[in-house]
Amino acid sequence: MSKQYLTTHTIDNAHITDIFSLAVTPHQIISASGSSDIKIYSTSEPDFPIAQTLTAAHKLGVHHLAASKDGHHFASAGFAGDVKLWRLEEAQWVKNGDIVDGNKAGEIWAIALSAEGQYLAATSVDGRINVWDNVGGCKKIREFETKGSFGMAIDLSVDGRYTASGHENGGVYVFNNDTGRLLHSLPGLIKAVRAVAFSPAGKLLAAAGDARVIALYDVAAGEQVANLSGHGAWIFSLDWSDTGEFLLSGAYDGKAKVWSIDRRECVATHTETDKTVWSVKWLPKTGRNEGFATAGANRGISFYREATGG
Repeated sequence: MSKQYLTTHTIDNAHITDIFSLAVTPHQIISASGSSDIKIYSTSEPDFPIAQTLTAAHKLGVHHLAASKDGHHFASAGFAGDVKLWRLEEAQWVKNGDIVDGNKAGEIWAIALSAEGQYLAATSVDGRINVWDNVGGCKKIREFETKGSFGMAIDLSVDGRYTASGHENGGVYVFNNDTGRLLHSLPGLIKAVRAVAFSPAGKLLAAAGDARVIALYDVAAGEQVANLSGHGAWIFSLDWSDTGEFLLSGAYDGKAKVWSIDRRECVATHTETDKTVWSVKWLPKTGRNEGFATAGANRGISFYREATGG
């Protein structure tokens, strides 16, 4: 049975350049682009009004955002190699520090935050996976070894046990954060991996990219358990629903898809634009029906809500 989602709102020209990343907190959605500003919109009101603009946050623009599960922290990674930490203070976002690792372009690429915001993990162009403790001076505490290929994607499991990374050479790695060792080198994708995402319970890992399929892995066993096929273009973004029942994906051809994990099939496809969808995110749930947002090369943010009875 398919699901139906209706476009409920669109913020046209939210940024003056491509929107490369979205992040979601319990009451807000954060957007960043090739321009220097970061924008925060309220998800508690139907027209998603702007709540705050972080002006000139990054000189050369932002390619990745990551928000903590508790909604009190987010991080932004800029094209100049700069990473900034932000915290929520009296309903306003304020700068909370910088991650410094040479501050060269590409030195830090994809980023992920732990559930409470204490730890930040990041990839680099030469394949390193680094972890910082954001409390007490933003100190680097770990460097995971990989095979040297550009790290294009990263995620931390909600329970903090695992770090996963996706690489340009098709490699997908899972690291044990307690031991600091490689747990699995996962098979199945031989082309660039642009998105990785742990399920909410941490039992499954989704990975996707230029192969145009989404690979699902059993994290404990390190085995591929499914391929989700249906995208006709490179996949840039993945996001799990809070229950883990559904997976959201966005692709180069402007299509966003919703996948049923139980049925291993696509249950909804939406095309707001024929331009690249760089980022997709489930929205905080309000009421019975879920919703999601998409953003990308059309410079707008589109919001979808499940149709009543869907």
